Amino acid sequence: MSSATKIITGVKYAYLVAFFALLSGLFYPFIQGGSLDFVFIGIFILFVGLAGSILVYKASTSEKRRGLYLGIGFGLIAISLYYILFLTGRPLI
Repeated sequence: MSSATKIITGVKYAYLVAFFALLSGLFYPFIQGGSLDFVFIGIFILFVGLAGSILVYKASTSEKRRGLYLGIGFGLIAISLYYILFLTGRPLI
């Protein structure tokens, strides 16, 4: 891996972290005077959903491990949804 490829990969992941931080409400605690705990939890939940989505996409391109990727991918998406419902206090069933 060349140094230019490593830099591009690092920028790509930094962009994802910044985007998810803004998406999960980074400015809300500063405006309302709350804590940053829910921002970090929100970023974690978004990354779990992203990992599941990537695995579901890989299932469409892989012949050998299609069932494994689909099972784990939809499982991670379901876990992400469960976390969202649990944290918002909505009934799970």
